[in-house]
Amino acid sequence: RWNPKMDKFIFGTNKSIHIIDLVQTLELINVALLKIHETISSGGKILFVSTKKQASESIANLAKETSQYFVNYRWLGGMLTNFKTIQKSIRKLEIIEKMQESGQVNLLTKKERLILERRRAKLEKVLGGIRNMKKLPDMLFIIDTVKEKIAVAEANKHGIPIVAPVDTNCDPDLIDYPIPGNDDAIRSVNLFCKTMADAIIEGKEMAESAAEEAPVSEEEIQEEIKEVKEEAAAEEKTEEEIKE
Repeated sequence: RWNPKMDKFIFGTNKSIHIIDLVQTLELINVALLKIHETISSGGKILFVSTKKQASESIANLAKETSQYFVNYRWLGGMLTNFKTIQKSIRKLEIIEKMQESGQVNLLTKKERLILERRRAKLEKVLGGIRNMKKLPDMLFIIDTVKEKIAVAEANKHGIPIVAPVDTNCDPDLIDYPIPGNDDAIRSVNLFCKTMADAIIEGKEMAESAAEEAPVSEEEIQEEIKEVKEEAAAEEKTEEEIKE
């Protein structure tokens, strides 16, 4: 199966297998990397999404390595469009963990503790990758946009840019920064993740460097002048007192 909208990215076919034009892949991945670099260097955060088996572990590792967010088990409908409800569920996870840490769970029966632990494990599996996400992400990176169509729709509704590999069965019109490529093969997925990680790490280093070399504002200059004048006036007054 293939999507006719992907025709412009297809080099040719061989025994009904569509071959992607890698020249365009290279061009478009550079465009996507520039956008990711720009987002991270300006302090933005990225949400990585893929619940397919071939990519779920790679996505989680990528997010953890770069201190970003991820969803790799199941996309809950409304994760972006109904973010306040999702935050309530995250809060419930935090409450259960607090009960376990403080020992309050010991006041419950064995059956109640088992129910509480099952609830915690389920929340951790679904929401663990976004538990520190206090606001909507600045960008989504999605692997398999067909499988993650709800995530794509919610991001489009909120105007959140999407970077994603688009295989021959995808609709590239739904993606802001499409990268023609195989989104099924593990080697391909790992290559995309490694490339994204390098761009994010470089962007974070630039952001940290910019913070260290923050430009001096006019307000800071005026404040320094004020302090110098006050100190000079105090010294003059002291000298006059000494002469007297």
